[in-house]
Amino acid sequence: MATQGFSPRTRQDAQLSTCGETAGRTAVAGVRASSQFEATVTLRSGQAKEARLNGARVPSAESLRRELSTLVFTPDRLAVVKGGPAARRAYFDRVLARLFPARAGVPQDYLATLAQRNAALRRVQLGFSPPDVLSPWTERLAAAGAALVSARHATIERLSPAFADRAAELGLPDARLDYDAVPPTAVMLEERLRRDIERGTTGLGPHLDDVTLSSDSRDLRQFGSQGEQRLAVLSLLLAEAELLPEPPLLLLDDVLSELDLGRRRVLAERVVQMGQTVITSTHTGALPLDPAQVVEVERGSAR
Repeated sequence: MATQGFSPRTRQDAQLSTCGETAGRTAVAGVRASSQFEATVTLRSGQAKEARLNGARVPSAESLRRELSTLVFTPDRLAVVKGGPAARRAYFDRVLARLFPARAGVPQDYLATLAQRNAALRRVQLGFSPPDVLSPWTERLAAAGAALVSARHATIERLSPAFADRAAELGLPDARLDYDAVPPTAVMLEERLRRDIERGTTGLGPHLDDVTLSSDSRDLRQFGSQGEQRLAVLSLLLAEAELLPEPPLLLLDDVLSELDLGRRRVLAERVVQMGQTVITSTHTGALPLDPAQVVEVERGSAR
């Protein structure tokens, strides 16, 4: 929460404060590049979240992600593999922003343009505007869509070799990432304009694309076991961690529960070479290597 600006459990901020309380605050302090830092996120009922880095307010809570590299694994992250295309688009667009900071705004620019075109489509559909008002938005959407498809291709190309290596290391053979999208053009959008007006929404573009994760030519969403899906998500996480310019903070929640001893050891030996890693487990015996520090939590108290 304090390094990413949102909870991995819920996007409903009202659920984050203790029952009966109207406010809450989370803070983390540490050392980054030999400099001390402190990040805080404050929640108040009926108000927007307030995020600060070293005492200075940042534009939005989620902009902390651009300042502090944190990668999170929770059991529900399996949705990246087993969920629908929207989950994968969101995941890889976040990876895009971390690997290519200069292109971080490309997905948001596309979605903003898409929302404007869809609003114009609905106005035309209802007879409030003539069809020719759509032409500027069609041109802008084609340009923004081409930029997003290009950035996603670059992200997949950069991520794929490390993903395949980490997956093989964890026992997931011939793992691949495939993104076969074609950039939308103004001509392609104009060809389906009548259908888009009838539906009031844009039916072509990268907002409908998908990324396929496979192993041995099997689509892991359809034909992978839950264990294989878990390995794929872990492989993505480790691959991204390797590619970031500075070692990230890895937060791995209940990551060992479905891994055999051999894979636990492979994972532990890999993360020990990276930045700081926090692993939660129901018992210390699940850890195959001696950790630098053990914090035991019982009934809400840590020791």
